[in-house]
Amino acid sequence: MLRDQDTEADFQRFLRRVDDVTNLLQDLKSPDSAVQEKAIAEVEKRLQEQGAGREEEEEEEESRTTVNRTLINTSGTARVEAADAGGFLAALEKDAKERAQRRRRNEQLANALKEQGNEAFRAGDFALAIQSYSEGLEKLRDKQELYTNRAQAYLKLHEYEKAISDCEWALKCNRNCLKAYFLMGKAHLALQHFAESRQCYEKMLQIDPQKEKLVKACVDEARLEEKRLRDEEGAAREAQAGSAAASSIQELLQRLSSPGHDILYYTGGIRLLAEVVSSCTGQTLFRTNKGFSILSKEPVRGAFCAEAKSPAEAELCVSLLVLWRAACAGNEENQRLLLAQPEVSAQLPELLSCGTAQMQREALALISLYSEHQSGRGLLVRQDLSRWLHILMAFVKCTDARAESAMNILSDLAGEERFQTQCRAMLSTDVLPLFTQLLVCAGQGQRAQLAQRAQRAQLAQRAQLAQLARAVAALGSLCADVGLRAQLARSGQCWQACLQLLGDASTPGYQQCVFAVLGLMMNLLLESNSTIQDFAVAISGSCLALLNHQDGKIITRALGVLSRALPASPAAVQEAVQGGVVRKMLKFLKAGGRLTSSYAIKTLSACTQSSRRAQQELQKWDKRFQVLLRLLDSGDELTVGNAAFSLGQCLLLPGAASSLLGSNVVQLLLRHAGGDALRTSVQKNSAIALARLCVAEPRHMHQLRKLNGLAILNSSMKYVHSS
Repeated sequence: MLRDQDTEADFQRFLRRVDDVTNLLQDLKSPDSAVQEKAIAEVEKRLQEQGAGREEEEEEEESRTTVNRTLINTSGTARVEAADAGGFLAALEKDAKERAQRRRRNEQLANALKEQGNEAFRAGDFALAIQSYSEGLEKLRDKQELYTNRAQAYLKLHEYEKAISDCEWALKCNRNCLKAYFLMGKAHLALQHFAESRQCYEKMLQIDPQKEKLVKACVDEARLEEKRLRDEEGAAREAQAGSAAASSIQELLQRLSSPGHDILYYTGGIRLLAEVVSSCTGQTLFRTNKGFSILSKEPVRGAFCAEAKSPAEAELCVSLLVLWRAACAGNEENQRLLLAQPEVSAQLPELLSCGTAQMQREALALISLYSEHQSGRGLLVRQDLSRWLHILMAFVKCTDARAESAMNILSDLAGEERFQTQCRAMLSTDVLPLFTQLLVCAGQGQRAQLAQRAQRAQLAQRAQLAQLARAVAALGSLCADVGLRAQLARSGQCWQACLQLLGDASTPGYQQCVFAVLGLMMNLLLESNSTIQDFAVAISGSCLALLNHQDGKIITRALGVLSRALPASPAAVQEAVQGGVVRKMLKFLKAGGRLTSSYAIKTLSACTQSSRRAQQELQKWDKRFQVLLRLLDSGDELTVGNAAFSLGQCLLLPGAASSLLGSNVVQLLLRHAGGDALRTSVQKNSAIALARLCVAEPRHMHQLRKLNGLAILNSSMKYVHSS
């Protein structure tokens, strides 16, 4: 094997010789005659030391990049000839070309052997893959990929020390080889070298900070494995010490593993077991004593997988769910092992949809254990969630604890990328109809319940609305997926349902739903399509009505929706202007906070862009444009850009530029147009406003000259002509 022949010291000598010869060749080519003479003297010295007897060593390995001295005659005559720098240099150049040819030939052979090894690896023949990679390294021993590929094959064969050694050799070839650190981290983890494993992963992050997600997953894996080992060592010590709890768990599991018992026996034993496994030690002993194998017992398995369950079978299933919840609460390793059982992942949806209310509650509680933490969610989203979504959404309409549990699970999963991908695939057939149905239900059926005066009915209905609000918020989170958001934004059903619910904003108990729906609409309005254009008038009308709402959070979100809806439709702008939107926006700009102001000025810019009436009203209600000037001096570039745009539109009106005489408008616009603004759009809008200002009122030109701003004005004229 190559490993027996190649030592690290040998490899280091090889690299040093490569550097020496490279430096020597550079000196022989130097235009400095003194450097050339020194290099020739060095070559002569080396030739005298080597002697003719070393020629055999130079044929020992073709991949070594050493000077082929067979090309240099070592006789006295040849040495004299070598003193001629030109002739000697020519000989070395010829030698270098031959070595380069050999290198290319070896590279081709090594690549071919690498591909052979890759094919063997993909076929699962890891021993053959190792053989091919090793032969490739005999041809080219400094090829990093061969070391890392062979290390990966060693990992598959559980030869972890060899894998680590190959990774170290790969790092000698390339000290920033991410794959080498990744595989070395895996090998150290398998050997339970947890500190070394973490160091490898941390090094990956130093080399490439964009690998943060991968590194986090690797570090979490190492953390879980270290915790598992620590827990198992502690549980073993407690069992050896004769702990009563440990003895009880072991005895119960032993009895349940014996054959010949009926369902009632298993149900009772499982209930007893659930009471003693709730601690960390109990959970670990349950796992190490094969507690999850209970499901393999035929009476238990039969009851759990039965399509139509008898009362006794249903009670056994409830007991199993209680046991698993006790064994998995806060224990990530147990959670992993439980869902790794095919029967469990297949039957949980069945228990949720066809079971009794008690069975459903226990199943939801078990799933909630997973959804509450990142690692558990990662396990859940590996399941086929197409059925789960239907079932969980159905629970949202319940009036008991099942609704809250189901909504908690949905909310937790909504931010998971894999869940979003699954939802995108079944959006039109599953996701959208479910959410639309919920929204319509809230807008129609729940209104009838509110008409009932019974306090209990009203409380139940408000609880349902709270769950609905969380469902809508979860749908808004799903819109983080661009593909899902684009599909939803094209759905007229979705927009119609949202608008219907906004119409009930004044109804008691609906505020949470309205707030959630507005958030969803803001996300959807990041898209631009014909459906949004069709609904823009209705959307802006609903939002204008909400600007008088008592809840400030709803007002802010309504402003946000309005600012995104108006640019989609000139007709919506006209309706909004007729509804007094300009005066309302000025009111918010005078008294609102930063977020409210950013939405309000964006709304004004949309209105002034396509409505002369909006420009006139802005001039009327803000005669000297004091509000816009204050916004131009703000620190938020988006606000500055929209304020400059709105001002530029108003400067098309007669007398607008004259009203700004004596203000600091020239300084403000010049500052942003001259390059202080980072966004090109802000520079452009400011330059346009500045140019229009000076064209409409030449007296502003005097101020511009004083500020040496004519060059900026001249450059802004192209914007004026193109706008």
